[in-house]
Amino acid sequence: MAEIVLSGVDKVYSGGVKAVDNLNLEIKDGEFMVLVGPSGCGKSTALRMIAGLEEITAGTLTIGGKVVNDLPPKSRDIAMVFQNYALYPHMTVEQNLAFGLKLRKTPKAEIERRVKEAAAMLGLEPYLKRKPAALSGGQRQRVAMGRAIVREPQAFLMDEPLSNLDAKLRVQMRASLHQLHERLGVTTVYVTHDQVEAMTLGDRVAVLKDGKLQQVDTPKNLFDHPVNLFVAGFIGSPAMNFVNARIEAENGGAALRFAEHVLHVSEESLREHPGLEKYFGREIILGIRPSDFDDANFASHRGSTINVTANVTEELGTEINVIFAVDAPPVQHEATAALAAGAAGNGDSDDAALPLAGENKTFFTARVNPRSSVRPGHPISLTVDTRRLHYFDPSSGLAIGHPANTAAGV
Repeated sequence: MAEIVLSGVDKVYSGGVKAVDNLNLEIKDGEFMVLVGPSGCGKSTALRMIAGLEEITAGTLTIGGKVVNDLPPKSRDIAMVFQNYALYPHMTVEQNLAFGLKLRKTPKAEIERRVKEAAAMLGLEPYLKRKPAALSGGQRQRVAMGRAIVREPQAFLMDEPLSNLDAKLRVQMRASLHQLHERLGVTTVYVTHDQVEAMTLGDRVAVLKDGKLQQVDTPKNLFDHPVNLFVAGFIGSPAMNFVNARIEAENGGAALRFAEHVLHVSEESLREHPGLEKYFGREIILGIRPSDFDDANFASHRGSTINVTANVTEELGTEINVIFAVDAPPVQHEATAALAAGAAGNGDSDDAALPLAGENKTFFTARVNPRSSVRPGHPISLTVDTRRLHYFDPSSGLAIGHPANTAAGV
């Protein structure tokens, strides 16, 4: 196992294209670190630099306390698992697992021990004599992981290893990966564009955009305390709702006004966002997570209530997503534009497919109790948990009151 540290790492391609920009990231010994972001954010490039498959333009990379900038991949003691399985079709599962060890002249008894242990760990024992063509996608991916495990490396590097699997298999493989890491405790760097995958797997998650690190923290802290608009919109499914709102002082607390709606914020909640009072009498960007709404008839929290008309309802069994229009123009900001472009580029976001209601309307999503009787075209009263609102500076997009933004005066 090993600590991996990237200090001021840059990657510049010919033509001056900067894929990774001054990346500073410390991955602890035994940690499962996920790099996440939309297509083109630099996450795979960063992983390939750790692997030695891409040269580092500037900065320092250390693995286990040793600078490895100029070391070839084979000398870094890491093992990679790729998106495509890259199995040898003419070899059995057992031979695929053992092949890399044979190349390294590992003793035969040691090869047999490692292959047997990896096969048992991954549930591959019944398939050892089969060839890849006789395996399912999930089984092939387990063989690819087994080939990395038998190496017993300092670190695992995984580049979107589950993206070729169907939805059910991805859930199963996420659970297997989690159990595997718990058992082995090997430092793991995992790249994905799927934020659900990132949140369920990572001890910590690093969010990248345009080659720059936006925030690195635990999944819970990223969800509850995003540092800026981009992180807030990228983390969470369905995505956070944004709207321009005017904030004004009210009875020791504050009132937030957007379209025909008013949300009342208590003095206690206001204290949790130091500096918010500086924005009184001005517009800010307000963020509300879908999970912080509920049908007023079933709400377990106290808060403000808004009356809306449901445009679309998605009944998911455990909850209902209510999509409704707010009579306010969409938020115009570089971060929200990047989120929209990323959603369209990844092609797997409901937000990308959502039709626009008009130039001066914004779609919101509320997640409500499954017992709600809400139906499309019908009015519904929604309670908003105002203790969990998010506030952003309309110019910089930084979260107001976030400890990381105090130096910027936000």
